[in-house]
Amino acid sequence: MSKLPVSRSFVPGWAGLLLWMLVLGAVPSCKSNSPEPNIATAPTTPLPPPVAPPATVLVGSSLIGEYTPAQLAERVSDIPLVGSLARYSVKVYRLTYTTRNTDGQVITASGALLVPVVPAAVPVISYQHGTLQPDEETRAPSYYSSSSEVWSAVSVLAATGYVVSAPDYIGYGASKSLPHPYEHAASLASASADMLRAAREFCAKQQVSVNQKNFLLGYSEGGYATMALHKLLEEKYATELPVTASAPGAGAYHKSAFAKYIMDSSQPLNFLSTYVWVLRTYDRVYQLNRPFNYYYQEPYATRLQADPFGTVPRQPAELFAPGFRQAVLTDSDAPLTASLRANDIYDWLPRAPVALFHGTQDDYVPYFNSQDAYQAMRARGATRVELRPIQGGTHFTSAAPYTLSAYAFISQF
Repeated sequence: MSKLPVSRSFVPGWAGLLLWMLVLGAVPSCKSNSPEPNIATAPTTPLPPPVAPPATVLVGSSLIGEYTPAQLAERVSDIPLVGSLARYSVKVYRLTYTTRNTDGQVITASGALLVPVVPAAVPVISYQHGTLQPDEETRAPSYYSSSSEVWSAVSVLAATGYVVSAPDYIGYGASKSLPHPYEHAASLASASADMLRAAREFCAKQQVSVNQKNFLLGYSEGGYATMALHKLLEEKYATELPVTASAPGAGAYHKSAFAKYIMDSSQPLNFLSTYVWVLRTYDRVYQLNRPFNYYYQEPYATRLQADPFGTVPRQPAELFAPGFRQAVLTDSDAPLTASLRANDIYDWLPRAPVALFHGTQDDYVPYFNSQDAYQAMRARGATRVELRPIQGGTHFTSAAPYTLSAYAFISQF
């Protein structure tokens, strides 16, 4: 989700990566023979009307450090072939920039910018990270900690010749005093787009040579954010920030169907605590303002009101109130249904190439999310969308194959 990204000097590195992909086992693309879905018009979101972004968004920058190819290769020493791809030193910066919160207010957000020291114009990757719990603040990209997603493989990717823009999202880094709008498509997209704008603004001021190519990568919540970002960029920034290709992985793109899947499940599910977070976000952002006992049965309604990240049971029927479950399954609560559909990002027409990666045995974010997106996009006439199933992969075992496969995918362009 062809041309080489910078110059022919990059062929040996990417050939090595492609060889490694063959060792792992290639992730094939596929075209489903399932019936095409009915295309429905998405409801209007109750968010404030969009406000034209300012001409400049960059607030400030600070150098975190500069790292040699040898130092970066050491971080992936368990996969020497991947480490061997690191060819350039990488400077890492913390950027702050302006963006808008879910209520339309201008805020300051942050992210990490990885800049390879390379004597040529290079492409830019916007890398959207996965779910971070509140106690994982220091894993946000701008801290550049050893536990962050950008520390190892993403840094090696930068060292092959990509500038990497990695937003923290609202709720982390410079905006950590604000609640993170978990799985809220509009703000994930806008915060990522504004970070990408700030990254290019920084490069212009620092005379870092970048070309016009923009690639989008991310897994899990990052996959969802990547899909939302791609859609936003094509709708609002087609000239300023054209998308070259995107490779979202394992995102919950079909929110309304995902909600029904959960409420109708009789099997124990391991991810219900994160769905509680999604509900809390939508209740706040869309001003549903429902009491906790509307969503949850006791004693969990009281417990979650005291500790929103408290332990919950694995059986949906034990956690969610019967009336709420019925409302989701029958679409009988119009404001609630609208909030879910406003965050459906599976059904639109991308112009740039998209590769949808997903583990076929994902029991955290079910595979049908990517399958539904593929079918809906094809039904709308998308000709450059691919479904790349990771056979037998769970949400967690698919992460590494996704990373390597996504890198190999973007190297074609």
